[in-house]
Amino acid sequence: MTTIDVFASRLAEDRHLAVLVTTSPQRPDPQISVVNAAVINHPISHHLVVAFVARPGAKLTNLRAQPKATLVARAGWEWAAARGPVELVGPDDPHPAIDNGALTLLLRQIYHAAGGHHPDLHEYDRSMLTERRCAVLMSTEHVWSNPPGSEHLEPTTPIL
Repeated sequence: MTTIDVFASRLAEDRHLAVLVTTSPQRPDPQISVVNAAVINHPISHHLVVAFVARPGAKLTNLRAQPKATLVARAGWEWAAARGPVELVGPDDPHPAIDNGALTLLLRQIYHAAGGHHPDLHEYDRSMLTERRCAVLMSTEHVWSNPPGSEHLEPTTPIL
Protein backbone atom coordinates (compact mmCIF):
# COMPACT_ATOMS: atom_id res chain seq x y z
CA MET A 1 0.00 0.00 0.00
CA THR A 2 1.41 3.40 -0.99
CA THR A 3 1.51 6.31 1.43
CA ILE A 4 -1.30 8.10 -0.43
CA ASP A 5 -3.35 4.89 -0.11
CA VAL A 6 -2.78 4.94 3.66
CA PHE A 7 -3.99 8.55 3.75
CA ALA A 8 -7.06 7.69 1.62
CA SER A 9 -7.82 4.75 3.91
CA ARG A 10 -7.73 6.94 7.05
CA LEU A 11 -10.05 9.45 5.35
CA ALA A 12 -12.57 6.77 4.45
CA GLU A 13 -12.48 5.27 7.94
CA ASP A 14 -13.68 8.51 9.57
CA ARG A 15 -16.32 9.86 7.15
CA HIS A 16 -13.67 11.64 5.03
CA LEU A 17 -13.00 14.16 7.78
CA ALA A 18 -9.56 15.74 7.91
CA VAL A 19 -7.95 18.56 9.84
CA LEU A 20 -6.64 21.24 7.48
CA VAL A 21 -3.70 23.39 8.54
CA THR A 22 -2.81 26.54 6.59
CA THR A 23 -0.67 29.55 7.40
CA SER A 24 -0.98 33.24 6.79
CA PRO A 25 1.88 35.57 5.93
CA GLN A 26 0.33 38.13 8.31
CA ARG A 27 -0.01 35.87 11.37
CA PRO A 28 2.42 33.41 12.96
CA ASP A 29 -0.28 31.02 14.17
CA PRO A 30 -1.68 28.33 11.89
CA GLN A 31 -5.33 28.43 10.81
CA ILE A 32 -6.98 25.09 11.49
CA SER A 33 -10.33 23.76 10.31
CA VAL A 34 -12.05 20.47 9.56
CA VAL A 35 -12.91 19.61 5.96
CA ASN A 36 -14.42 16.69 4.06
CA ALA A 37 -11.67 15.47 1.76
CA ALA A 38 -10.99 12.64 -0.67
CA VAL A 39 -8.19 11.30 -2.81
CA ILE A 40 -9.06 11.71 -6.51
CA ASN A 41 -7.30 11.91 -9.85
CA HIS A 42 -6.28 15.44 -10.79
CA PRO A 43 -8.63 16.63 -13.58
CA ILE A 44 -5.72 17.57 -15.89
CA SER A 45 -2.61 15.56 -14.96
CA HIS A 46 -4.56 12.57 -13.58
CA HIS A 47 -2.07 12.06 -10.72
CA LEU A 48 -3.58 11.39 -7.30
CA VAL A 49 -4.33 14.49 -5.22
CA VAL A 50 -6.11 15.17 -1.96
CA ALA A 51 -9.14 17.32 -2.74
CA PHE A 52 -11.78 19.25 -0.85
CA VAL A 53 -14.25 22.05 -1.53
CA ALA A 54 -13.77 25.35 0.29
CA ARG A 55 -15.98 28.39 0.74
CA PRO A 56 -14.57 31.93 0.89
CA GLY A 57 -12.94 32.61 4.25
CA ALA A 58 -9.68 32.27 6.14
CA LYS A 59 -8.59 28.99 4.59
CA LEU A 60 -8.97 30.27 1.00
CA THR A 61 -7.35 33.59 1.88
CA ASN A 62 -4.38 31.70 3.34
CA LEU A 63 -4.18 29.23 0.44
CA ARG A 64 -4.19 32.09 -2.07
CA ALA A 65 -1.35 33.82 -0.19
CA GLN A 66 0.63 30.64 0.47
CA PRO A 67 -0.54 27.78 -1.75
CA LYS A 68 0.46 24.89 0.49
CA ALA A 69 -1.31 22.92 3.20
CA THR A 70 -1.19 20.00 5.58
CA LEU A 71 -4.11 17.63 6.13
CA VAL A 72 -4.41 15.07 8.92
CA ALA A 73 -6.88 12.17 8.81
CA ARG A 74 -7.45 9.73 11.65
CA ALA A 75 -9.30 6.56 12.46
CA GLY A 76 -9.17 5.72 16.13
CA TRP A 77 -5.56 6.08 17.20
CA GLU A 78 -4.20 5.54 13.69
CA TRP A 79 -3.58 8.65 11.61
CA ALA A 80 -1.96 9.84 8.42
CA ALA A 81 -0.86 13.32 7.41
CA ALA A 82 -0.20 14.75 3.96
CA ARG A 83 1.58 17.97 3.04
CA GLY A 84 2.05 19.69 -0.28
CA PRO A 85 1.29 22.50 -2.69
CA VAL A 86 -2.31 23.29 -3.63
CA GLU A 87 -4.07 24.42 -6.77
CA LEU A 88 -7.30 26.37 -6.47
CA VAL A 89 -10.02 26.05 -9.09
CA GLY A 90 -13.17 28.10 -8.72
CA PRO A 91 -15.10 31.16 -9.83
CA ASP A 92 -12.54 33.43 -8.17
CA ASP A 93 -9.60 31.17 -9.05
CA PRO A 94 -10.02 30.29 -12.74
CA HIS A 95 -7.88 27.57 -14.29
CA PRO A 96 -7.09 27.90 -18.00
CA ALA A 97 -7.80 24.22 -18.68
CA ILE A 98 -11.01 23.96 -16.62
CA ASP A 99 -14.10 25.77 -17.90
CA ASN A 100 -17.31 26.32 -15.91
CA GLY A 101 -18.82 23.01 -16.99
CA ALA A 102 -15.69 21.10 -15.98
CA LEU A 103 -15.60 22.99 -12.67
CA THR A 104 -19.19 21.92 -11.94
CA LEU A 105 -18.23 18.29 -12.60
CA LEU A 106 -15.06 18.61 -10.50
CA LEU A 107 -16.95 20.03 -7.50
CA ARG A 108 -19.47 17.18 -7.79
CA GLN A 109 -16.67 14.60 -8.08
CA ILE A 110 -14.97 15.87 -4.92
CA TYR A 111 -18.30 16.03 -3.06
CA HIS A 112 -19.20 12.45 -3.99
CA ALA A 113 -15.69 11.09 -3.36
CA ALA A 114 -15.76 12.68 0.13
CA GLY A 115 -18.99 10.84 0.93
CA GLY A 116 -21.51 13.56 0.03
CA HIS A 117 -24.97 12.83 -1.33
CA HIS A 118 -27.43 15.49 -2.44
CA PRO A 119 -31.02 14.83 -3.54
CA ASP A 120 -30.92 17.65 -6.13
CA LEU A 121 -27.58 18.04 -7.91
CA HIS A 122 -28.79 21.08 -9.85
CA GLU A 123 -29.51 22.81 -6.53
CA TYR A 124 -26.06 21.69 -5.31
CA ASP A 125 -24.45 23.18 -8.43
CA ARG A 126 -26.38 26.43 -7.96
CA SER A 127 -25.28 26.65 -4.31
CA MET A 128 -21.64 26.04 -5.20
CA LEU A 129 -21.73 28.88 -7.73
CA THR A 130 -23.71 31.28 -5.50
CA GLU A 131 -21.40 30.61 -2.54
CA ARG A 132 -18.31 30.92 -4.81
CA ARG A 133 -16.99 27.54 -3.68
CA CYS A 134 -13.54 26.49 -4.80
CA ALA A 135 -11.97 23.11 -5.49
CA VAL A 136 -8.70 22.68 -3.60
CA LEU A 137 -6.34 20.12 -5.12
CA MET A 138 -3.29 19.23 -3.02
CA SER A 139 -0.37 17.33 -4.50
CA THR A 140 1.32 15.27 -1.82
CA GLU A 141 5.02 16.00 -1.40
CA HIS A 142 5.15 14.12 1.88
CA VAL A 143 2.79 11.65 3.56
CA TRP A 144 3.49 10.12 6.95
CA SER A 145 1.61 8.14 9.58
CA ASN A 146 1.98 6.18 12.77
CA PRO A 147 2.61 2.44 12.36
CA PRO A 148 -0.47 0.23 11.83
CA GLY A 149 -1.70 -1.37 15.02
CA SER A 150 -0.23 1.32 17.25
CA GLU A 151 -3.46 1.83 19.12
CA HIS A 152 -3.11 3.21 22.60
CA LEU A 153 -4.60 1.06 25.31
CA GLU A 154 -6.50 2.55 28.18
CA PRO A 155 -4.49 2.21 31.39
CA THR A 156 -5.75 -0.46 33.77
CA THR A 157 -4.82 1.63 36.78
CA PRO A 158 -5.23 5.37 37.18
CA ILE A 159 -2.20 7.48 36.51
CA LEU A 160 -1.68 10.04 39.27
